[in-house]
Amino acid sequence: MNAKTSPDAPGDAYAALHQGLRWHVPARLNIAELCCRRWATDPRHRGRIALRWESEAGARGQLSYAELQAASNRLANGLRALGVGAGDRVALVLPQRPETAIAHMAVYQLGAVAMPLSMLFGSDALAYRLQDSGACLAIVDEGAIAKLLAARGGCPALHAVVAVGGAAGRADADWERLLAQASAHFDPHDSGADDPAVLIYTSGTTGPPKGALIPHRALIGNLPGFVCSQNWFGMPGADDEVFWSPADWAWTGGLMDALLPTLYFGRTIVGWQGRFAPELAFELMQRHRVTHTFLFPTALKAMMKAVPEPRRRYRLQLRAVMSAGEAVGDAVFDWCRDHLGVSVNEMFGQTEVNYIVGNCGSYVDVQGRRHPAWPARPGSMGRAYPGHRIAVIDDEGEECPRGTPGDVALHRLDVHGHADPIFFLGYWRNEAATAAKFTDDPARSWCRTGDTAVMDADGYLWYQGRSDDVFKAAGYRIGPSEVENCLVRHPAVANAAVVPKPDAERGALVKAYVVLAPGCSGSETLVAELQEHVRGRLAPYEYPKEIEFIDALPMTTTGKVQRRVLRLQEEERARARAPR
Repeated sequence: MNAKTSPDAPGDAYAALHQGLRWHVPARLNIAELCCRRWATDPRHRGRIALRWESEAGARGQLSYAELQAASNRLANGLRALGVGAGDRVALVLPQRPETAIAHMAVYQLGAVAMPLSMLFGSDALAYRLQDSGACLAIVDEGAIAKLLAARGGCPALHAVVAVGGAAGRADADWERLLAQASAHFDPHDSGADDPAVLIYTSGTTGPPKGALIPHRALIGNLPGFVCSQNWFGMPGADDEVFWSPADWAWTGGLMDALLPTLYFGRTIVGWQGRFAPELAFELMQRHRVTHTFLFPTALKAMMKAVPEPRRRYRLQLRAVMSAGEAVGDAVFDWCRDHLGVSVNEMFGQTEVNYIVGNCGSYVDVQGRRHPAWPARPGSMGRAYPGHRIAVIDDEGEECPRGTPGDVALHRLDVHGHADPIFFLGYWRNEAATAAKFTDDPARSWCRTGDTAVMDADGYLWYQGRSDDVFKAAGYRIGPSEVENCLVRHPAVANAAVVPKPDAERGALVKAYVVLAPGCSGSETLVAELQEHVRGRLAPYEYPKEIEFIDALPMTTTGKVQRRVLRLQEEERARARAPR
């Protein structure tokens, strides 16, 4: 990305920012070099704090960039001794703790592929991802060691597990001993910009989750959106910037929208190893003088209800708030503006093509002066971020007229005809799914997001819904197929369909329609049993909060479940319940 990404003077900032941006992606590129090594080897920056962290147990600490680099060097040497090489997948089942950041830098330096996995995953969810990816090694702490060991039996490629923290002594190698025995010098792998760096599994409509393979260059593609949504983060002279987000570093939102871009700019990120709580969020932001944050709408709603007037109780330093995952809504938008002192910038993206649409409250020109950028419109997803060419397209891949709903799509080339580096490499060992993501015509080369929206005359996008059956619940992406498959493994279930149930607090709840096996009858006891069946095997956010027993599911003539019928039924019920 060319350094001159802001117009010289105010005016039509949006158009000027798009015209002024030029992608610069070196052929040889490594995320660990961009996010750590270059800072750690610079005498002016090596002592700067990269990470401050706290845990629910009361532990606290910090790492400078030099310390982060030395630890990642030791780990890279230790992992190499355990047989990890370039291209190997390494599972990271870790929360927001210093070892997570160290592990990412070490894996990238090896030329291996980091596969972050949520601490919330049950043993079945872990087993599928470990099997499908062929991960050769896993790093895990006390919060997930039992589940990972339970999943390990069916993962023949997983030849080593490294235990962190309280998990020490329960695996093949212990983190502390591994680093203590390794050298602090490491010569990093010579990675190409197109080489794979991260493998993140994302839920789909049909079949099991798909692994999206992310190259090193994708971090560069993230930067315009990150800078804009954080009101020009990372500018010279703003060395006091501190970032915090409760977003799990195992997901794209926590990794690519928080941890890695903050480190890219040589700033400080705060890690919290524990559960989210509204008052705690304010306390963390006050204690660490957090200037920039990413908060899901669900988190913002909880904070708004718990502390309606936060500036009366807390001394906050916020300069920008980004939100994504679901619609913020007018009430939260107004509260952020009036009581946090900043207008929230909504953002849209997905694992495959992240950080492509959103808002920007202000930008800094080349003289260091701050100006308004493009104002957020409550309820809108925003506009295409600089460097990304966005359109709404129809089923044939043609651009829809303004005001007409269609599939939000990203072109492989930017407005200047240069390759956009944000694109994923493809789905892991799934060429058919990768091909289906793109339009057939190579001349247009649009990547479909699967999200339906309307683009207005000014280029703002207004979300309409998913064009498939994936949905968001409390900020988490829910693929109905994985939950349905888990349910039907219970002996009492003959068939199941999972749909969103509208909910004012979370956007949607996971609801399951269940057809019972012959001889079984529905009851509250069975509902609780089925919920626990899913909760223990997948993740807590995936289990159905509500189950309705039904005689038969609506089906097409070819035998496919019509989830859309059930979804519309839930929407109609919600309208009937709404106060008039």
